Amino acid sequence: MSVGSYYPGHGTLIEEKYLEGEAKGEAKGEAKDRATLILRVLEKHGVDVPEDIRDRVTSCTDLDTLMLWFDRSLTATTAEDLFAENEDGQAEGNQNQTSA
Repeated sequence: MSVGSYYPGHGTLIEEKYLEGEAKGEAKGEAKDRATLILRVLEKHGVDVPEDIRDRVTSCTDLDTLMLWFDRSLTATTAEDLFAENEDGQAEGNQNQTSA
């Protein structure tokens, strides 16, 4: 019977998939934290958040979009302010809400 040595970082397929899954889990956790902060800021500013907007924020997994919405939540007077349009008339924050 031969004994092989194994050490972390060996680069096996199993290890790579495990680390990939761990990274995805961390990104999901970070997205959830950002969404929670956005809703909390709105709540602390006395902004009413309808259920459809709450769902849109909590289902978004794009970290850049969530950061944009967080920045906007700091000065928002309505929940809809999170999704303000840019100068070109295109809604910002709608790009790729389901990517990891």
